[in-house]
Amino acid sequence: MSTRHLPEAPGAPRADVCLLMEGSYPYVAGGVSTWTHDLIRSHADLTFHVVALVADRSTRKLAYELPDNVTGLTHVYLQDPPAGPLWQPGAGRLTAALEGPLARLQQGGGLPEVAEVLRLLAARRGRIGKRTLLNSEDAFRMVVRMCRSALSDASFLEYFWGSRALMSGLFATLLVPMPQARVYHAVSTGYAGLFAARARLETGRPALLTEHGIYTNERRIEILMAEWLFEGADTSLALERKKRDLRDLWLDTFASYSKACYDACDRIITLYGGNQEFQRRQGADPAKLTVVPNGIDYAGYSKVVRDPAPRPPTIALIGRVVPIKDVKTYIRAAAILREDIPDLKAMILGPLEEDPGYVEECRTIVKHLGLEQTVIFAGRVKLTDWLGRVDAIALTSVSEAQPLVILEAGASGVPTVATDVGSCSELLMGRPDEEPPLGAGGAVTPLASPLDTARELRALLLDRPWRDRCSRAIAERVARHYDKVAIDRIYRAIYDEHIAMPDRPTLPDAAVLREGS
Repeated sequence: MSTRHLPEAPGAPRADVCLLMEGSYPYVAGGVSTWTHDLIRSHADLTFHVVALVADRSTRKLAYELPDNVTGLTHVYLQDPPAGPLWQPGAGRLTAALEGPLARLQQGGGLPEVAEVLRLLAARRGRIGKRTLLNSEDAFRMVVRMCRSALSDASFLEYFWGSRALMSGLFATLLVPMPQARVYHAVSTGYAGLFAARARLETGRPALLTEHGIYTNERRIEILMAEWLFEGADTSLALERKKRDLRDLWLDTFASYSKACYDACDRIITLYGGNQEFQRRQGADPAKLTVVPNGIDYAGYSKVVRDPAPRPPTIALIGRVVPIKDVKTYIRAAAILREDIPDLKAMILGPLEEDPGYVEECRTIVKHLGLEQTVIFAGRVKLTDWLGRVDAIALTSVSEAQPLVILEAGASGVPTVATDVGSCSELLMGRPDEEPPLGAGGAVTPLASPLDTARELRALLLDRPWRDRCSRAIAERVARHYDKVAIDRIYRAIYDEHIAMPDRPTLPDAAVLREGS
């Protein structure tokens, strides 16, 4: 896909909104990326600068053609900060001064520590990088001291590489040139949220946060699933682990970044009320919290016409083939369902390139269960071309926020069977204040339960009156509450309010931030 050449900061013109995207737009399709692309296109009279926080400097292919109102694209390479010179005067004093705030960030710190690190780096930005901060003898001595203090019983080798990975992301985020914008809008916490905190401190401009899922919860799932983090860790099932280990290092660091982001942002937006309890627990000011649900193009999706041609009963999982989507449960559910519906077609509609190893594992399960003629990996597709040929969709994820696919399929009259994560129950069963109640738009199942998933899909496929009732309910619910036209108006009001705000003081001392917290 070709696109215009876009300047990076600081050469790009000042944008109305700087969007901070970690591991998603514009290089990863679906979900949050689709939401972001639609947000930009919906506000064509505003200019946007996109900061893409990616793992490394490898060549990437755009998953979206950037709209004309995107005026700049900056990359942050989390695993590869700027190199900097071979030698930096005063490197020993710098690393000694950095040691305290860096250690506190690995143990649940927050905005004061980010401000302190920024203050120490600010005068040297453009003249310092990983050669001094990660590869020098002074940096090594700093890490030795931090290990002894934070994880004295851990393997130093494990701490060294774990801490290095975390500090690489931190320094990459804090050293890249800052794009100029009137508002900075992070679409997650993590490193994107850390960038938002930096932008607020350095520029004095407002920062916004939209959390689709709770980043720290999703990272917790990934960290607990990461086998390499368990080497040397206490893997017992005891209710309380006595010793802090490498997992805690990662979890506490990302909790620190979330706290910094929450404190720096003027508005903290999430998709449904259930997420706000997690945000409050992690230190978000309740006065900043706002619920703005996802919206979809109801007018477009509601025009999808059912394909009248004869075809087998068809289900679909729509999404990336990655572990957090638990595609394996969907495949096993299809195997159970095929026992009653031999001609079943179970489509997998979504990108296959993000985690090739996991895709191969899924293909192996398909082959082992003899499902080669049943389960079909279609890759990335145009959803409106498929929804007219699908009777029900399944969402087997272990973590979600407010899945667009439930809304998109629902607007087309296609019911969903989804795991009880995020707002799935609210989308399918209705909010407590829904008046009048519309009824079920599908079914909700426990996590990692192929049997329950298969049972609910069987009911939708074989009981036509039930499927029709669910179809009508979910289509009406989307029309009432999740039409993107109304949601776009809400975001425009938020942008206009914060664009109009005056500049505020920049980069206060860490001590001042602590006194004000």
